[in-house]
Amino acid sequence: MKALFRRIRHAPHAPHAPHGPKADEGEPGAGRRASGSIPRALLSPRSAAGQVFLLQVGIVVLLVVAAVTALILQAHRDSTREARRQSVTAAEAFANAPGMEQALKSPDPTAVLQPRAEEVRKRGGVDFVTVTDTRGIRYTNPIPERIGKKFIGNIEPALHGHVLVETLDTPSGRVVQAVVPVTGSDGSVIGVVSSGLKVRSVASMAANQLPIILGTGAVALVVSTAGTALVARRLRRQTHGLGPVEMARMYDHHDAVLHAVREGVLITGPDGRLVLANDEARRLLDLPADVEGRPIGSLGLDEGVERMLASDEPVTDEVRPAGDRLLAVNKRITAPHSGQPGSVATLRDTTELAAVSGRAEVARARLTLLYDAGVRIGTTLDVTRTAEELAEVAVPRFADVAAVDLLEAVQKGQEPTVEAWGRMRRTALCGGAETPALPPAGKLVTVAPGTAADRALESGRAVAETVPHDIVGPPPGDPGPGPGPGPDGDRGPDPDPDRVRAMPEHGLRSLVTVPLRARGATLGMVHFWRAGDAPAFEEDDLSLAEELAARAAVAVDNARRFTREHAMAVTLQRSLLPRGVPEQNALEAAWRYLPAEAGVGGDWFDVIPLPGSRVALVVGDVVGHGLHAAATMGRLRTAVHNLSALDLPPDELLAYLDDLVIRIDADERTDDEPGEGAGVTGATCLYAVYDAVTGACTMARAGHPAPVVVLPDGTVDSPRVPVSPPLGLNGVPFETAELRLAEGSKLVLYTDGLIEDRNRDIDTGLALLHGALRDVADRTPEETCQTVLDTMLPEHPLDDIALLVAGTRLLDPSQVARWDVPSDPRAVAGVRRECARRLREWGLEEAAFTLELILSELLTNAIRYGTEPIGVRLLHDTTLTCEVSDAGSTSPRVRRAASTDEGGRGLFLVAHYAQRWGTRYTPDGKVIWAELTPYPDAAGGTADLTADDLLAQFDDDAP
Repeated sequence: MKALFRRIRHAPHAPHAPHGPKADEGEPGAGRRASGSIPRALLSPRSAAGQVFLLQVGIVVLLVVAAVTALILQAHRDSTREARRQSVTAAEAFANAPGMEQALKSPDPTAVLQPRAEEVRKRGGVDFVTVTDTRGIRYTNPIPERIGKKFIGNIEPALHGHVLVETLDTPSGRVVQAVVPVTGSDGSVIGVVSSGLKVRSVASMAANQLPIILGTGAVALVVSTAGTALVARRLRRQTHGLGPVEMARMYDHHDAVLHAVREGVLITGPDGRLVLANDEARRLLDLPADVEGRPIGSLGLDEGVERMLASDEPVTDEVRPAGDRLLAVNKRITAPHSGQPGSVATLRDTTELAAVSGRAEVARARLTLLYDAGVRIGTTLDVTRTAEELAEVAVPRFADVAAVDLLEAVQKGQEPTVEAWGRMRRTALCGGAETPALPPAGKLVTVAPGTAADRALESGRAVAETVPHDIVGPPPGDPGPGPGPGPDGDRGPDPDPDRVRAMPEHGLRSLVTVPLRARGATLGMVHFWRAGDAPAFEEDDLSLAEELAARAAVAVDNARRFTREHAMAVTLQRSLLPRGVPEQNALEAAWRYLPAEAGVGGDWFDVIPLPGSRVALVVGDVVGHGLHAAATMGRLRTAVHNLSALDLPPDELLAYLDDLVIRIDADERTDDEPGEGAGVTGATCLYAVYDAVTGACTMARAGHPAPVVVLPDGTVDSPRVPVSPPLGLNGVPFETAELRLAEGSKLVLYTDGLIEDRNRDIDTGLALLHGALRDVADRTPEETCQTVLDTMLPEHPLDDIALLVAGTRLLDPSQVARWDVPSDPRAVAGVRRECARRLREWGLEEAAFTLELILSELLTNAIRYGTEPIGVRLLHDTTLTCEVSDAGSTSPRVRRAASTDEGGRGLFLVAHYAQRWGTRYTPDGKVIWAELTPYPDAAGGTADLTADDLLAQFDDDAP
């Protein structure tokens, strides 16, 4: 359009006459204008002469550059060739010089060869002459500091009798060096001579020829300029400033504007009449054929377009209606550019562009909706919340009401089945608060045959209906199962089909039903309704609904799988944790276990009764989460149970547990399945043994947080228990600590999830825990657990939390009896009598016979095989415990005696008549213990043997 306006300015008197008369060649004014414009336009790039001149200048410059480049390259090649020749000549001359062999074999070759090399270097015009031995060690060099150092270059060809010429790039420039062998009288190579020369600069060789080349170029440039000026002047004189080609181009442009340009052009004169209208303007405005010269007001244009064309104000990209079209109008005033006041307007049809823009806006809105769906759906791994997010995304941007129905199996994390399609549960409903015809969230719904939902389930595609008269719900005439409670306590499916048929009365006009399918399985349905004056769903809306459903289905399936795995892990872990407090009187215990939001982990705890009125308390934590951590926790808890049955001290038990973790980790590392057990199986553990007789608590910990003790007076303290490395690191031996706990104290054991969180460090958590325990001295362990969790529990736990609170008790001194026994078999009878007397005081006369039987065997073995001091202790607790201690380290074992053996039956009878028995090692020796029920008849009596018969087998001195 700029070219058009420029042509109009130059010829305003005939804008629509493409074949008008040319300028009068004889007009004097025209010749003067042409002559006067020659100096200004001579070298103008827009003129033909200027373009020819620029072309000639370019050719001359190119030739000059090519000549200079060729000269420099030739000089460089000549310099390199000369440097190679001089280097080889100097090196061979020096290598073949007389006395070279004697100099190399002399005691100090450097003293002989260095002066010669320097003399040859100066005379030969090279930069260096270096002599080396066959190992490359320099004998000579222009720089004395380099003598004796390794030669830089390749001497291997010279050692084989060949001459090598190589080029090296050094900091001072490119160097050409020749490496020549020095042969001895026997023909062997006894040394190497290297001579080098820097490549000379081409500047000196080309400097003499550059003035000639540049001068020739300058002369050619002057000649071309003069010739161009003469030709341009002659052409302008002959054509009066405008050639035939330029004239033809101007009229070609004029015709293109009139007939070929797909943009309307209107030019008006100063009197408001139309001067020019091209074909596109005639088509857009429906103008008649004889429109030129008529006033704007007589053209029958729309009022807005007519007013705009008649005004003197410029217009930029203003959209105006013209009939059934939308025109984008631009208008500019022609004066002073053309010398006459007027205006030129351009018209562009934007009707299709507006339609395309509308479609693009719809597509953009849909893409935005899909993007938001990808961001907002599936933010949690909860099935119900994921369904709610789908409904919230769709309302109100896609639908007025959205409902999500899921199979009940999906909500529980189970695999969906085709048989369950008929009954689904309304999981989410958004926008349906004012629509009582829709079943609310939590309601069971049915899919009636032949409905849109049924067709969508069968086809797997979205189904649309304009008036949803048969949506999800009981079919007409079938009230369904009725309003009674369902299997899960709900009221059953909606029994009122009239409510469903009355949905149009509530404003619901259009429905799209889409199945939620993921990984080849149908998880449920999603329904979208539009109400009121909203447009009905179209074909494009079906694809958008399917895309929304597909994205949501994957998120729902992920949540379902997580729910299933989480339930499996929780079930596994719950089955591996204690179910209740074991029977014992040493402690009053209470505990809490809370899994993390991301899944269960490997935290565990235990209360294990031990013989001798003792109890073992265990708290541990396995690294990681999920089934693997829970399974590992189960293995460790079982191992602790088995090891505690051996009555091991805490440090020894942790050592065995550490070895087990190392072996578990080794098994995981050799697993062939990638990703299975790839991590290290690490764990922490605290093991404590509390003795209700003495109040002593011995504990050891492997990387676990220290316990907290609440004394009866309310004092809260963290005892200094030595910390050892976590299990599985094969660290230093474990250490133990022994505490004395008063009766009524509370021992608080926990895992790090209780005190550590993303918003607080361990020190802050410990301080918070101490604060929560300051006022629990008079509370039960159960109340203490709840108080601690109310204070410490994070809003979103990132790790498992295990908490164990144990309130200590002490066994009454009247329930404990001790005797020191001399190492004399005759003392057994006296101890039996004392024990029988004590049992009568405790009201356990019925257990006296069995106790005397067991005591006689254990005490006789201690006297016969053990070491003094020997002691006996009776404990009256939930069981009757008999302990025989000595300083020996050998432990008795049960074996089946042969019929011919005279002994070996005592321990067999002890194991038969005792509820439990075993050996416990102490720092001073060992303790053989046996537990009996206070009432022998409950565990099997000894009515089949008489007292004399049994005692005679164990003690010949028995009364």
